[in-house]
Amino acid sequence: MARLAQTHGLTDVQQEILATVRDFVDKEIIPVATELEHRDEYPQQIVDGLKELGVFGLMIPEEYGGLGESLLTYALCVEEIARGWMSVSGIINTHFIVAYMLKQHGTQEQKEYFLPRMAAGETRGAFSMSEPGLGSDVSAITSKAVRDGDEYVLNGQKMWLTNGGTSTLVAVLVRSDEGHPEGTAPHKSMTTFLVEKEPGFGEVRPGLTIPGKIDKMGYKGVDTTELIMDGLRIPANRVLGGATGRGFYQMMDGVEVGRVNVAARGCGVAQRAFELGVSYAQQRHTFGKPIAQHQAIQFKLAEMATKVEAAHAMMVNAARKKDSGERNDLEAGMAKYLASEYCKEVVEDAFRIHGGYGFSKEYEIERLYREAPMLLIGEGTAEIQKMIIGRRLLEEYRFQG
Repeated sequence: MARLAQTHGLTDVQQEILATVRDFVDKEIIPVATELEHRDEYPQQIVDGLKELGVFGLMIPEEYGGLGESLLTYALCVEEIARGWMSVSGIINTHFIVAYMLKQHGTQEQKEYFLPRMAAGETRGAFSMSEPGLGSDVSAITSKAVRDGDEYVLNGQKMWLTNGGTSTLVAVLVRSDEGHPEGTAPHKSMTTFLVEKEPGFGEVRPGLTIPGKIDKMGYKGVDTTELIMDGLRIPANRVLGGATGRGFYQMMDGVEVGRVNVAARGCGVAQRAFELGVSYAQQRHTFGKPIAQHQAIQFKLAEMATKVEAAHAMMVNAARKKDSGERNDLEAGMAKYLASEYCKEVVEDAFRIHGGYGFSKEYEIERLYREAPMLLIGEGTAEIQKMIIGRRLLEEYRFQG
C-alpha cells in the first residue's frame, strides 16, 4: 500500500469502493492509456467497465438507481482514475456535474426521467457554459433563448464541451430575457436548458450541430467540441428547475463541485508522476550508483511527495466541507488552485528526473507532461481561483473599524 495520499476516517464501504476502482485502474487503464492517448482514441472498453462498476451513478441517490455516495467518495475515485489516465476522469466529470445539477435543482419530473438513465450510464451528460469570445466572463454570454408558445428557440455558439460528441444530454447555459426586464443584472437573466441529442458529430438533432473534435495538445481520447444552435427548439419542461433566470446559480453550484473534481484529478496525476519518478530514480544509474542516491534527486523526491500529500489533504477537506452542507467555495477554490499548480510542478520534476527519456513518447511521463496544463485552466484559471479566494477571505476577515 502506498504511503502517500491516504484518507483517514473512511467507512468500510468507501474503502471497498476505492479498492475496486484502484484495482480496475491498475489492470484496465494504466496498461493501455498511453497507447490510446497517442491514437486519440475514445476508451470505450474502459468506459463500459466503469459503467459496470456503477461509477456513473456514484453520487446519484439510490432511489434513482445510483449508489448514493458522498462527494468525498466520488472525488477519491476520480483521484484514482486520473492516476491511470486523466482523460477518463474527464469523461466522468461532466456527466457527474449534470447529474449533480439535476439532483440539486431539477424538477421531480426531470429527476425521475433523467437520473435513472444517468445512473446506468445509458444517458451520458455534458455541460456547456463557455463561448468562443467568453473566457472566464460568464456574464458576457450571448447565446439566447426566446419563448415561442410551449417551446424556446435557442441560437448561439458554445465552446469547450467535454463529451460534446459522445454525450446524449447537454446542460446548456444561455441568456433568456423572458420575465427579466432590460437592466436586469446579467447573472439573473440566464437559464439552463436540458438538451437531449444523439451521440456523434454533425447535426445531432434539428437546429443543433456538433462540428467535430477540437485537436488538443493533451487530454486526448475524450472528445472536446463546439456546439452550434441555430433555431434549436426545446420544450419548456426542459428548463432546469422549471423556471427561467436561475441558470447562473445552478451552473456555479455545478462548477463548485467540479472544482473539487479538478483538484482530485490534479492529485491523481501528481501521484502517478511521483510513482514514475521515484521508480525511475531507483533504476537509472549515473556515476556508479542509482540516481535516487544522489542528494539532488532525493531533494526533488521530497518536494514532490510533500506536494502530493498537501494537495490531497486540501482536496479531501473541500469535499468533506461540501458533504457537510456548508458553503465550500473558499475551500474548493483553494484546493483546485493548489492541486493544479502542484500537479504541474510534480509532473515537471518527474520529467526532469527522467532526463532525455522523459522527452520520448515511449515513456508515460511524456503524456502526463502534456496533460497537466489542462488542469491550470479547467473549471476556472488560477487567477479566477485567487479572485474567489481573496473575496471570500475579505468576507471572513472583514475589518471592524
